[in-house]
Amino acid sequence: MPLETWLLLGATLILCAIIAVRLSHRAGLPTLLAYMGLGLLIGESGFGIRFDDALLAEILGLAALVLILAEGGITTNWRNVRPSVPAALAVSTIGTLISIVVVALAAMELLGMGWQLAFLLAAVLAPTDAAAVFSVLRRLPLPSRLTGLLEAESGFNDAPVVIVVITLSVQNAVAPNLLHLLVVMLYELAAGAAVGIAIGWLGAQALRRMALPASGLYPIAVLSLAVGSYGAAAKLHASGFLAVYLAALVLGNARLPHRPATRGFAEGIAWLAQIGLFVMLGLLASPSELPAELLPALVIGFVLLLVARPLSVVLSTPGFGLTWGEKLFASWAGLRGAVPIVLATIPMVNNVAGADRLFSIVFVIVVVFTLLQGPTLPLAARLCRLESDERARELDVEAAPLEELHADLLEIRVPHDSRLNGVEIFELRLPKGAQVTLIVRDGASFVPEPTTPLRASDTLLVITTEEAREAAERRLRAVSRRGKLAGWFGETGA
Repeated sequence: MPLETWLLLGATLILCAIIAVRLSHRAGLPTLLAYMGLGLLIGESGFGIRFDDALLAEILGLAALVLILAEGGITTNWRNVRPSVPAALAVSTIGTLISIVVVALAAMELLGMGWQLAFLLAAVLAPTDAAAVFSVLRRLPLPSRLTGLLEAESGFNDAPVVIVVITLSVQNAVAPNLLHLLVVMLYELAAGAAVGIAIGWLGAQALRRMALPASGLYPIAVLSLAVGSYGAAAKLHASGFLAVYLAALVLGNARLPHRPATRGFAEGIAWLAQIGLFVMLGLLASPSELPAELLPALVIGFVLLLVARPLSVVLSTPGFGLTWGEKLFASWAGLRGAVPIVLATIPMVNNVAGADRLFSIVFVIVVVFTLLQGPTLPLAARLCRLESDERARELDVEAAPLEELHADLLEIRVPHDSRLNGVEIFELRLPKGAQVTLIVRDGASFVPEPTTPLRASDTLLVITTEEAREAAERRLRAVSRRGKLAGWFGETGA
């Protein structure tokens, strides 16, 4: 087909995917189902497009996962995640191993699988999916400690699972030396973490000190650094997935110019990667083979959901202060998505016996249990009494460096539910060196007086010296959360 035909088909497919996102969002479903449905629709049993190249699917799938993980790190708020990191590390390592053992034993006993295929199936199903978790949980008013745990876990748990899947994805595999596997896993995780943090920190320092000629170059530089950390870690035989997530987390939370624009760019790239990834996986699946694996998939899926996942959460999180309600919700909210399906292509590429059946089982589990879990998460939150009364009052601060003046221009939009609404300029008590210089309201701009009250949807332009910028941002966030008396309430805006 000529180029213009491919461009028309590609654009039409993306627009259909965007419409499907809107419909799935209203239904409370993760968007992966809409994309997979499109892939099945245009596949061999629908419009007749045939795609069965497992190697290409693996390469493209891993590349898409790198972009999705990078977006997850860039858009994750470190202040919310930090208290939950120890618990997330425990669930993503100890909990993952518990889940693998439980599901593998069930696959051997209930489905009669050999040990290699059973452990491969269990390992492939162990990680939660960052795209699925972010797309659903960020719409729920949950306590920040719980969302931080689930978001961090989805970013961390890919790394150890990939090591296990690659180790087992060889023909006629023998049982691995557990001590050797543990040493390899510890090295890859530690080295991957070191590479990701180092590249993220060095990249942030460089971007803070240089003025690029166009604002659009900052998002490209940030995403390139995050993706580059994957390649650097892989060259050292370390965990590239952990490296890219941590590098993106450091860069996304650094005080860089044009942070909101960077987050928006990363989200757009991640959406495009998700659309391509899930449509491709829908194309790769063979609908004629899926019904035969429905019963085995339901058996293993319910073992994973009702036994393995709860045990992995409960046994790996003692001493972290989680309530039973939070543990129950975390057990139910372990959404699977693209990661298990992409990992299921690795045994197919290596011609492991039974790999095609494993792929079909995993595909059915992801679809069926996403349909079961996704729409019921709001109900689960209410039953576990976890809905938070705290509304989002967080400010997005767009910063542009003024190099010659050794100052920064901050652009701040007042959210509708912010307690900045009604506060007069002098009541902000900004630090010396910071000043509100302009307000844009209803399409018109004006220079405010000290007694000018702020309103929801106002856009503030604040000029601040480099020394006062951090304190000015903290003060504005504090007032947005607690109002003009934030200092007396102890709110620091950190």
